[in-house]
Amino acid sequence: MRVERVWVAGGVVRIAACTRELAVACPDCGRGSARVHSRCDRMLADVAAGGRPVLIGLSVRRLFCDSPGCGRRTFAEQVEGLTVRYQRRSPLLQHLVEMAGVLLAGRGGARLLQILKVPLSRTSVLFQVMRLPLPPTVTPRVLGVDDFALYADVYGTLLVDAETRLPIELWAGRDAEQLAAWLRTHPGVEVVCRDGSLVYRQGIADGAPAAVQVSDRFHLWQGLSKRIVDIAAAHRGCLVVAAPEPDPEPPPEAPAGSVDQADTPARRHAQWLFEAVHAVTDTGCSLSAAARELGLNRRTVAKYARAATWQDCVRRARPHRPASLDPYLDYLRQRWEEGEHTATVLH
Repeated sequence: MRVERVWVAGGVVRIAACTRELAVACPDCGRGSARVHSRCDRMLADVAAGGRPVLIGLSVRRLFCDSPGCGRRTFAEQVEGLTVRYQRRSPLLQHLVEMAGVLLAGRGGARLLQILKVPLSRTSVLFQVMRLPLPPTVTPRVLGVDDFALYADVYGTLLVDAETRLPIELWAGRDAEQLAAWLRTHPGVEVVCRDGSLVYRQGIADGAPAAVQVSDRFHLWQGLSKRIVDIAAAHRGCLVVAAPEPDPEPPPEAPAGSVDQADTPARRHAQWLFEAVHAVTDTGCSLSAAARELGLNRRTVAKYARAATWQDCVRRARPHRPASLDPYLDYLRQRWEEGEHTATVLH
């Protein structure tokens, strides 16, 4: 390849180049040819240089194939390391786009490529990832087989390498013949980990009769739980009969202070309200009518009517919490009685 001109236009480094007049091998028969049919221009994007995008305008030749046994009449030459058939990016830039999509997916890959001066949308990045060829399938030693719900009552089958935890195959439906056919075409499976499906059991027995069928921890726990529920439901009556009689509960103790009369104004008021509310509601009067008759709020009447004793309606005194002022209370009380009421002096 010969570079003819390099310039910067609109923040983009542009390179004009053309191929040399050399013989090129035909992609079908491999015979070299230098007879030119025509020329065409290709616009290739390359990795950024100095923070600027790079565009290469490359003039390539279309050549004749003179081999009599070759079915291809003409072919376009390719520059090794720079052009790929039907590709508008250099192999280096294409690899960069693919790795960004594999590592960061759509949005993250598009943001990274934007920094690298390769403006692509997230859908374009994902499209390049989907174009990547899948790795060759290796028959696993331990195969995991399970189903999953696509929607409603439509199910699919998933095959996983149980040792590497990588998916292998995915197809719609739960068909024993399809699983057996896959196992026949992929010999070497020693252990198959499956659920309790009879369909999968039949497919494994037909396709790999020498394989050992086991169950995974999830399906073991699931089956055990279902079995315990079934047994408990079937023998529910036996469980009630076998249960020991509960010990008789001791009679509830009377609240503290229930025998004593109210000794504070608040407790005396609570006792009066309790007796007044029950005197009205015990006759069958509704809570709203009792509230109108006593001139109280309906919530207050409801609280006293639902209480068993008037002590239940009295606020419990909060326990005293020790404070830093406790050691000096006697002294402060003495000074206060002596007539010293200035807080700064007492402090």
